[in-house]
Amino acid sequence: MRLLLLLFLWSMPRLVQAAPVPVDTLRPVSPIRLLRYTYANDLFFRTDYYFTQGMTLTLVHPVLACLPVRHLLAAGPRASTQQHGLTLRYDGFTPLRIQDAFVRVGDRPYAAYLYASFFRVSNLPAQHQRLTTALELGFIGPAAGGKELQTAIHRVMGNAEPCGWDYQIRNAPIVGYRVAFEKQLATSRHTELLAETEASLGTLYTYAGTGLHLRAGQFNPYFANPSPFSYSPSWQLYGEAALAGRFIGYDATLQGSPFTSRDPYTLAAGDVRRAVLRSSGGVVVAHGYISFAATATWVSPEFAGGRSHRWGQLGLTVGF
Repeated sequence: MRLLLLLFLWSMPRLVQAAPVPVDTLRPVSPIRLLRYTYANDLFFRTDYYFTQGMTLTLVHPVLACLPVRHLLAAGPRASTQQHGLTLRYDGFTPLRIQDAFVRVGDRPYAAYLYASFFRVSNLPAQHQRLTTALELGFIGPAAGGKELQTAIHRVMGNAEPCGWDYQIRNAPIVGYRVAFEKQLATSRHTELLAETEASLGTLYTYAGTGLHLRAGQFNPYFANPSPFSYSPSWQLYGEAALAGRFIGYDATLQGSPFTSRDPYTLAAGDVRRAVLRSSGGVVVAHGYISFAATATWVSPEFAGGRSHRWGQLGLTVGF
């Protein structure tokens, strides 16, 4: 098995380089190639509840423009530079106390999901705007491995093991479509202020939101490339802060999947907070083809009787 994995990793770059890339003179495909990994955990704030940990692995490469799924993703205006990517995402959630081996009525259910997000970015540097569309496919439930992953990490760290994962939300498919639009509001030599609008329609999350994103420091202009993590011949060092509000239509991590009604425990629709506020702040250091980011996120209570919550995230991006 390990040998097959090594052979796959060794041959993937060669297969990628050999694959033809569609030519679109009206919407050229960006040559940017990068791999990005993030790890988030509330342990950074010495808590262990609600959103407890998450991971993403993102590949951006021109060859992904060959995937048939591109036809389902909006291409954006003419003359926009196109970027195609694939993200694998895992997130896990628990109630306030994981030591209890019973359902904590009124608390957050145990839940974990794993899905792939096929996305397309349409970047217009002259207009200082960007459109991102994504198709998300995966599953929520025990198949995501939330119980096994959290139990293994707690054993290694010598922490109390979670006892309630047997009551987690059951296996169900995830199908979703997400659209995000970003526009520059103001800029100076060392600051940028952006407006962001996002909406998602799917079996995992259905919501609409808007917010502001501030960057300050030494950085490449946000819209200079389809990705802010592109090659930089000089050092970049800057801080970021964001504030956004969301109006929640559906949250399967609280309500269960609409495809099944056999979950051991979920929250009633009336207990879900429909307006949620989220803020984040962090720092980014980048040089050449490598960038590192550290971010802290705060979210207001997501259900009746719930608490606000904080977690930290580390991210590493490598271009090639």
